[in-house]
Amino acid sequence: MSTIGYESWAVDLAEVGPVYPFQGAEFLMFIVGLVFWIAFHLLQHRLESEELDREVEVVDPEMIAHNIDRY
Repeated sequence: MSTIGYESWAVDLAEVGPVYPFQGAEFLMFIVGLVFWIAFHLLQHRLESEELDREVEVVDPEMIAHNIDRY
């Protein structure tokens, strides 16, 4: 069974043409992936920084000193 009309791949592939989808768009896909990767890390850094800042505001320095001195 063939979806492109070839019964055998024993031919010159230069004559067959594209053998996988989006042939020629590899560099574009690389750029899109790179932009996504950088944007993800920037967003993750911003979200984790905000979470850390919220947790630091809740901390009671006297309680921390008391717990450290206790041990």
